[in-house]
Amino acid sequence: MDWDKLRIFHAVASAGSFTHAGQMLTLSQSAVSRQISALEEEITTPLFQRHARGLTLTDEGEMLYAAVSDVLTRLAQAEEALKNVREAPRGALKVTSSNGIGAYWLVPRLNKFLIECPEIELHLVMEDRELDLAQREADLAIRMRAPVQADLIQRKLFTVHYHVYATHNYLSEHGTPKTADDLVGHTIIGYGETAAPEIREVNWLIEQTRRLARPADKGHVIRINNVTGILAAALSGMGIAAMPDYVAAEHPELIRILPDIPGPCFDVHLVYADALRQSKRVAAFRDFLVREAKDWHY
Repeated sequence: MDWDKLRIFHAVASAGSFTHAGQMLTLSQSAVSRQISALEEEITTPLFQRHARGLTLTDEGEMLYAAVSDVLTRLAQAEEALKNVREAPRGALKVTSSNGIGAYWLVPRLNKFLIECPEIELHLVMEDRELDLAQREADLAIRMRAPVQADLIQRKLFTVHYHVYATHNYLSEHGTPKTADDLVGHTIIGYGETAAPEIREVNWLIEQTRRLARPADKGHVIRINNVTGILAAALSGMGIAAMPDYVAAEHPELIRILPDIPGPCFDVHLVYADALRQSKRVAAFRDFLVREAKDWHY
């Protein structure tokens, strides 16, 4: 059935006459009458009983009126929902990031985003395993390397630098290394074998110390598979650790040592599937992160 005819039918049934319906639709009475007659002919069923006082629906007309009313109600709801999406992002948004970026850079900023977009229901997944965005395991990811898939949109947020840190208590007890050679004999805290592939390079501190060490040198290596554990170990005075600047920035008790030794660095990217290019929720979170990254300096 032609939707234009159904729309006119609904107006006639609501108004109770061709004349009033025509006024509502800015159509002539004869044009409305012709459309109703064509619809009745199309479905081979009379929809109205015509009498001197106006029009009343037949049983079949009542059935069709209820169906068209339901469709119009759903369309109105959809239109309102789309309007709301344009005006204010809403709905569930699943974001994934590494443990370090998530816990120490992203989470402290999320309250500001939720104030800006109170109708977004945020689901944050923090793990070093990369979730499959193409399979919708998450809507958006913050990753420490650029994606290789062609169907993913990426945007660089900032660069993470790793430096060498220890607490004042540890350095007071064991001495402060002045050169890379001085690391020999110290306890070095590094990443475990199960760390995510993109962060294994940060074990440059362990590898460098091992190359310099002699068989008689005494020192220890402690491996922990995430930055939270490494931070806790360093803060306890257990040893010397390489940590990202966004973590160290929040802990002034950590003292940066060996500033002349260049540590690894990683570009942090915001990534989402091309299919979500038009998503208002993704756009709102993307714009928020870009602003936060631009304002963040260490």
